[in-house]
Amino acid sequence: MQLYNNQTLKVYNSLSGKKEIFEPINDSHIGMYVCGPTVYSNVHLGNCRTFMSFDMIFRYFRHLGYKVRYVRNITDAGHLENDADEGEDKIAKKAKLEQIEPMEVVQRYTVDFHNTLQKFNFLPPSIEPTATGHIIEQIEIIKEILEKGFAYETNGSVYFNVLKFSESNEYGKLSGRKLEDMITNTRELTAQSEKQNPQDFALWKKAEPQHIMRWPSPWGDGFPGWHLECTAMSTKYLGETFDIHGGGMDLKFPHHECEIAQAEASTGKSPVKYWMHANMLTLNGKKMSKSTGNNIYPSEIFSGDNEILSKAYTPSVVRFFMMQAHYTSILDLSDDALLASEKGYNRLMDAMGTLEKVDTDKTSSFDVDAWKQKCYDAMNDDFNTPILIANLFDAVKHINLIKERKENISQEDKNLLNNTLKTFVYDVLGLENQAIIKDDSNTLGGVMDLLIELRNQARANKDFATSDQIRDKLTDLGIQLKDGKDGTTFSIN
Repeated sequence: MQLYNNQTLKVYNSLSGKKEIFEPINDSHIGMYVCGPTVYSNVHLGNCRTFMSFDMIFRYFRHLGYKVRYVRNITDAGHLENDADEGEDKIAKKAKLEQIEPMEVVQRYTVDFHNTLQKFNFLPPSIEPTATGHIIEQIEIIKEILEKGFAYETNGSVYFNVLKFSESNEYGKLSGRKLEDMITNTRELTAQSEKQNPQDFALWKKAEPQHIMRWPSPWGDGFPGWHLECTAMSTKYLGETFDIHGGGMDLKFPHHECEIAQAEASTGKSPVKYWMHANMLTLNGKKMSKSTGNNIYPSEIFSGDNEILSKAYTPSVVRFFMMQAHYTSILDLSDDALLASEKGYNRLMDAMGTLEKVDTDKTSSFDVDAWKQKCYDAMNDDFNTPILIANLFDAVKHINLIKERKENISQEDKNLLNNTLKTFVYDVLGLENQAIIKDDSNTLGGVMDLLIELRNQARANKDFATSDQIRDKLTDLGIQLKDGKDGTTFSIN
């Protein structure tokens, strides 16, 4: 499909390890599957970055005129504690800890997931299937793999035979791992193991008497393997071969590798044309970890209720921060980075407001057509949002020069610039105008300075009722106060 001004779109394909011209299987239609969350806890900020990357990609495809079926699943069963074939189901474990039903855990954290993504201004996927809603489909795929000799049943569990599969197929081609190296570097099986080979993985696990989540199957009561769930849901809604499969870089092996093996074993076809992976998010230069305390949830960023950041940040500022890095790059979150992003975001929003008011001329000194082409060139080069944003700030520079009457713009070019900015800022990047509203006399800033001073006086006089009342009333109005070592600041949510 030819895009804007006859430019073609290139995407980085993890399977080939290079950028490729994007050509959908069915012209003008795209099937895209992204591995969704396992809903046993509040959504992780790193996961939000992955989903945000694919939300941006979904938005750009739609802007180009493609009809996209975007499937993002909810994993609500079968995801074991260590992401392998041992341990306890994460959802069942949480249910036992809180003494509630597993589906209560699922409901609670699915709602949190949706609420968080809504604050980030995500578009909903076309279909959001659940693993528990597709048990029958998973059982049918297991039957097919067994029938073709690529799996075996042991004591009520079914395992995929990686060595048998590798006789006719290439296991490891997505992650670049060689099976002989995996065999060399894998510990021998314990006497209790049901697997024939250490590399084998579960398609169906027998449920022990204490296991809460269980379903009947031809092999006895049990639950599906994690990898199998995505194979069943993606192929049901997108077909045996579809355009794009996305997810975090951490899912490349074993999850996505196993998905390829399952699909090829059951259908004889390669399931995905373009594999795409978003990179990880670090915090202050280190891996995010709840156990070490180097962790922050989206809600804590929005409220400012944390020990890591100096103030609260709006969802659009956080989104803008994430869009400033390419989706395949590691991105480090820090207070300094968010402060810089907030300033840039406010500059961008101010400039878009300024553009509406500038006077026009008969001619233009700013070549808007050439600038617009650069924006498309950036996005057509594997969705290069950092270059796109650099181009947006080039427009900001020209808008400010036009405002100062050092440059001029025609009405036609002003309309084109305005519409293009709105397209890329709002429709493609998914930002919203959550910037602090200012007028020429800075009324809001003055009013807030006065209220903060009154609150500080109340606290100094130990009049905590008045101090709390000012804070709570401002919170009700969507204005968040943050007390820090350098004084009190505010942000508008």
